Amino acid sequence: MAGTDPMAYGLRVLNKLAASETLDKLGLRKVAERAVHGGTRSGFQAIGAAQRTFKKVAGSAQGDRPASTSVAGVFDLTPTEDQQMIVEVISDFAAEVLRPGAEAAETADDTPKEVLAQTGEFGLSLINIPESLGGLAEERSAVTGVLVAEALAHGDMGQAVACMAPSAVATAISLWGTEGQQQTYLPSFTEGDVPVAALVVTEPQPLFDPFALTTVAKREGGGYVLNGIKSGAVRGAEAELFVIAADVEGQGPSMVIVEANTDGLTVAADPGMGLRAAGLTRLQLNDVHVPADAILGTADDYRSMIRLSRLAWAGLALGAGKSVLEYVKEYVVTREAFGEPIAYRQAVAFTVADMAIELEGMRLVTLKAASRAEQGVEFAREAALARRLSSEYGMKIGTDGVQLLGGHGFVKEHPVERWYRDLRAVGVMEGAVLV
Repeated sequence: MAGTDPMAYGLRVLNKLAASETLDKLGLRKVAERAVHGGTRSGFQAIGAAQRTFKKVAGSAQGDRPASTSVAGVFDLTPTEDQQMIVEVISDFAAEVLRPGAEAAETADDTPKEVLAQTGEFGLSLINIPESLGGLAEERSAVTGVLVAEALAHGDMGQAVACMAPSAVATAISLWGTEGQQQTYLPSFTEGDVPVAALVVTEPQPLFDPFALTTVAKREGGGYVLNGIKSGAVRGAEAELFVIAADVEGQGPSMVIVEANTDGLTVAADPGMGLRAAGLTRLQLNDVHVPADAILGTADDYRSMIRLSRLAWAGLALGAGKSVLEYVKEYVVTREAFGEPIAYRQAVAFTVADMAIELEGMRLVTLKAASRAEQGVEFAREAALARRLSSEYGMKIGTDGVQLLGGHGFVKEHPVERWYRDLRAVGVMEGAVLV
């Protein structure tokens, strides 16, 4: 997997790590000290959730874009040193913070602000913002994004979605924004006061198709007027900035930047079967007026966004699926029936083996798609395969996990039922996260 100059990424963010007060609040000081000792891990910025007014900057020229990674010509799935150190820190965080707090976060239908502050300090919103705009990216890092999603979801998928939501908006503006859009919004993601933001694509209708949107943006005067209903907006009640999918008159399905304080935009809670810790909400758009420069990217960019979002969901499915597999493997060798571990039963052993095979297949095709995306080559076919496998096998892994636990799989005493419900989201959610 191609990456930036070894150690460069980790050392840039490491300088912000040691000073973080959030470490002590969350009991992560030892994790941070190990990171400083190694000299190769990620760092921190403080999150602020206060409403703000974004200072508009004019400029219709194409903004800066992260460069595509170079192609080595060798098929190699070994993570770079940068990727290894990022994943190591986030894996520690997921194991020590997200997983222990998963049940409480689900009960509250929200992720604690202290947890969100910590992930903001890891620099998640900076991964795909070019260095020239205050971020950390020298090259496209879709593979890194998948690895990060996997590591976070291995702790808890609902909280992982909440943690990744602002990064999705920052990434979209970095990849497809004009110079004016980037100068208006990206400083908020890079200068220490990261806004609560959400990429909203899904609509509350059966068999939703992201390319057949009922939310429309019609020309009026010098701008557009938006009308429609959106669902699956992560932490929408607290959001300050949205990137909303709409059918734009004269352009087709596209992304529209909408500030949360815009007249005509209302938010309501919309909890679902799973991902309850993501704080999902529904947006009602009634004659929401936006300027002409609120349109983000082109119709082609919108298609790329959908594919990259699906890769992010595939990464989340990998992390949650891995959690199910690990839990089930331990359960079947300790749970006894008829005087022996149920793992000795051939049907049980084969089912666990199938789960491992399916998970590995999902991982290989997802990483291949992400690798092609960051190289700047066509990845539509690979993204479609990743979407198909992650939605089908992700749900199957969750179902098999519940079945193997029997009655224990149905009760909240064991976390497998929550992972099952979260994995169901992979096949129906669009947007929200991005790599």
